[in-house]
Amino acid sequence: MLSYIARRLALMVPTLFGILLISFVIVQFAPGGPVERIISQLNNPNSGAAERVGGGSGGDAGAQAIDSGSAYRGAQGLDPAFIKELEKQFGFDKPAHERFLKMLKDYATFDFGRSYFRDAPVLQLIKEKLPVSITLGLWMTLLSYAISIPLGIRKAVKDGSRFDTWTSAVVIVGYAIPGFLFAILLIVLFAGGSFWQIFPLRGLTSENWAQLSLIGKVGDYFWHIALPVLAMALGAFATSTLLTKNSFLDEIRKQYVLTARMKGLSERGVLYGHVFRNAMLIVIAGFPGAFVHALFAGSLLIETIFSLDGLGLLSFEAIVNRDYPVVFANLFIFSLIGLVVHLITDLTYAWVDPRIDFESREA
Repeated sequence: MLSYIARRLALMVPTLFGILLISFVIVQFAPGGPVERIISQLNNPNSGAAERVGGGSGGDAGAQAIDSGSAYRGAQGLDPAFIKELEKQFGFDKPAHERFLKMLKDYATFDFGRSYFRDAPVLQLIKEKLPVSITLGLWMTLLSYAISIPLGIRKAVKDGSRFDTWTSAVVIVGYAIPGFLFAILLIVLFAGGSFWQIFPLRGLTSENWAQLSLIGKVGDYFWHIALPVLAMALGAFATSTLLTKNSFLDEIRKQYVLTARMKGLSERGVLYGHVFRNAMLIVIAGFPGAFVHALFAGSLLIETIFSLDGLGLLSFEAIVNRDYPVVFANLFIFSLIGLVVHLITDLTYAWVDPRIDFESREA
């Protein structure tokens, strides 16, 4: 097993390299860029953003940028020397391959440079936003699994019954409702929209959180995340419920289950002593994807609706603003976490079912 882990860790290096290289090349052809954006802001001072020119964009961060082209539309009337200075400030005065190689060298030591437009190190920004995204992703995944696994097992045991029929209808309706639409409904009903003011509308904690007792802090924390987590868990809950049900149905119909029943084992003993371990393999396999999706993608709209400043919102704003150090740092970290989580999933496979042997499979 140790050799298998070593091989998987070694394969992460070329995988990350390929992801960064492909993304780098694609963004090369993307229109616009930080220099062009600044020129546009200078030509439109009413936007109020021109004052941020040059803020927080050092040479190291600029070296990680993507060339936005040498001809900037809308640059008429600006001093060409000023344009060249902007290019140098963002690192566009260097060839693309030099910028890419420097980015790889910096990323090897987790040096992501500075944000172009936020005047802060990229790693500091990620550390500030990470707790919000981890909170949403972790509690959403735990909540959806805590409900969907028992419900899915019950539906498999009662397959075809009235209980299975009406719960399937509820699950399908829940899956069909977009998470952001459900979030708006929750706000309207329970966050002072039109009915009750029960839950807060923004943030993870209250302003007086530091003065609260330990129990008060825990209660305040769950009070704030209740609606966002519930909105995110709706779609995941439906998917994992049906996945659990189908997995258990497939196992219940196998020969070893009939043999166990013939030996006189109770239905509960058959279900949890024999079926559960095998049926849960596919459910475990879906856990990393559900968590990573919730952590990095699924929380974007939820973070925006509930004014939660997490990684999803940070990545979206970085893409819109062409803040390339933030974009590529998030891409690198997201990819690395995804690869590590999938390795953990494989190890969990082997722990749940000792029959799985990755060493012999690759031999």
